[in-house]
Amino acid sequence: MKRCLFVDDSSVIRKVAKRILGGSDLIVVEASSGVEAAEICAGDMPDVIVIDGGLADIQAVDLIRRIRAIEAPVKPQILVSLVEVDVAAIMRAKRAGAQGYLLKPFNRAQLLESFRFLKIAA
Repeated sequence: MKRCLFVDDSSVIRKVAKRILGGSDLIVVEASSGVEAAEICAGDMPDVIVIDGGLADIQAVDLIRRIRAIEAPVKPQILVSLVEVDVAAIMRAKRAGAQGYLLKPFNRAQLLESFRFLKIAA
């Protein structure tokens, strides 16, 4: 079963994502900070990680690099979630190891399409 880590300091965003993505073929784990996300990844690396581009405790790019540096049998696919299209932020995230981005607020169709792009059934 695939695991997804949704990292966002907004409990509303995390709950909406969990409601949309959670199901029989995907387990959604939540983290409210970058530090918490790094600890989860060090313990059991998820298959997909969605990282808020505006976390209070760590820059998304730094968290992506930290996750990529963890030795794990799983190499997660990473999306950064942004409130607006910021080409520079998207390019920094991709250079750090992200596969793409997601705009928020998102609806069901947008979130599911992002996961289809990653070829993760949701």
